Amino acid sequence: MSALNAVTLPQLASQLAIPSYDRSKLRAGIVHFGVGGFHRAHQAMYLDRLMNAGKALDWAICGVGVMPSDAAMKKVMADQDCLYTLVVKNPDGTREARVIGSIIEYLLAPEDPEAVIEKMASEQTRIVSLTITEGGYNFHHVTGEFDAANPAVAADLAPGATPSTTFGLVTEAVARRRQRGLPPLTIMSCDNIQGNGDMARRMFTAFARLKDPELGEWMDANISFPNSMVDRITPVTTDEDRASIAQEFGVEDAWPVVCEDFEQWALEDHFTQGRPPFDEAGVQLVEDVEPYELMKLRLLNASHQGQCYFGYLAGYRYAHEVCQDRTFARFLLDYMNREATPTLQPVPGIDLDAYKHKLIARFSNEYVRDTLTRLCAESSDRIPKWLVPVIRENLKNDGEIHRSAAIVASWARYAEGTDEQGEPIAVVDRLKDSLMAAAARNREDKLAFIAQREVFGDLVDNESFVEAYTAALHSLHERGARATVEELVAGS
Repeated sequence: MSALNAVTLPQLASQLAIPSYDRSKLRAGIVHFGVGGFHRAHQAMYLDRLMNAGKALDWAICGVGVMPSDAAMKKVMADQDCLYTLVVKNPDGTREARVIGSIIEYLLAPEDPEAVIEKMASEQTRIVSLTITEGGYNFHHVTGEFDAANPAVAADLAPGATPSTTFGLVTEAVARRRQRGLPPLTIMSCDNIQGNGDMARRMFTAFARLKDPELGEWMDANISFPNSMVDRITPVTTDEDRASIAQEFGVEDAWPVVCEDFEQWALEDHFTQGRPPFDEAGVQLVEDVEPYELMKLRLLNASHQGQCYFGYLAGYRYAHEVCQDRTFARFLLDYMNREATPTLQPVPGIDLDAYKHKLIARFSNEYVRDTLTRLCAESSDRIPKWLVPVIRENLKNDGEIHRSAAIVASWARYAEGTDEQGEPIAVVDRLKDSLMAAAARNREDKLAFIAQREVFGDLVDNESFVEAYTAALHSLHERGARATVEELVAGS
């Protein structure tokens, strides 16, 4: 058994694929905020693929952690020389493993914010990329405006403050680059938000304008914020994953990444200082990413919400269990076909019918073992972005909404905090207290949950939505999740 690091790497070549390039010759051209499982299964993997072809050697990644909890990742990165194992779990049960070497440095902002700022301010850095989650963009879910009252943001805006947030760190680096006469950066969002680049532009320039109005205007005019659509199911790494990787591949990796065999990245080709040859690694470079992102957010991500609460309440704990159940799979396809698809634009080069059936197959991959707990987490950052727009558009166009409304109702029932067997549910959400307080009143006030305008806006005022939602919530209480889904499918 070999612990994974630069010294032991050559010894692992007989057991799994390792980088074919000389990592000592890599130079960091990208600073990335949010080095989690998805980033390491996606962007870092694409760059590793290019490097194995002898390309993009000056586009390696310097990872950055902003939260104190990121100290755990920093330790693993230091111990393993930023190497990690990526294991692809195929639907037939086979697994493919390789060591990824495209990350060459990791900085922890709470420990040394100056090092993070100077890394971005260096001439070698040309892209700052982000996977900071849907909630990391600090905007109000109803107004869409930057939340300057956020205590961490307010602290960063104080005169002479040492930056601690992503916004403060990046803005200070941009200011230094400008003072030094260096070219402007590209800020590349890889998060599951519609118009993620546009959102990043609005939020970062809003912070900068509050800090220095003239700098904010300069950022808006000179920094590129390309939109992108990213896709790869990457469940949380478990101790079982670590043990099985050690047994099968003979490598002791403290934080490997496991993922499905599917990957997709559609990216607008708008960069201020060039980019790696992403297209040569399988990335779709497009002029307008919106059709692709709407497809993914409203079909894949919203369908995750469509399966997780219903499935958990019914007693399932993994996505594959739900989607191998024909009734639940039929419900998801009906949602995609009857409610999501009518809200989509034409997607160049994509067969939507094949895409939707591929989603069911991906969700059904039992070897990925994606937990419903993961899919149910942080719903207040997800439902408003992925599902509520589908509801609003269908209401506007007299389209069908009862499946989408039922998904909202299943979230409300889940947020009550107990499943149908009476077992407690550990609700994970930034708005946990208010969500659970509202859900506790579901039976006495069927509008209590959707009356939270911070999450749902004015949907509570729409008679058609209220009727569909309350009917589904009543069914969930009286008949349970499975019977509710069966009725929805029977009515299609």
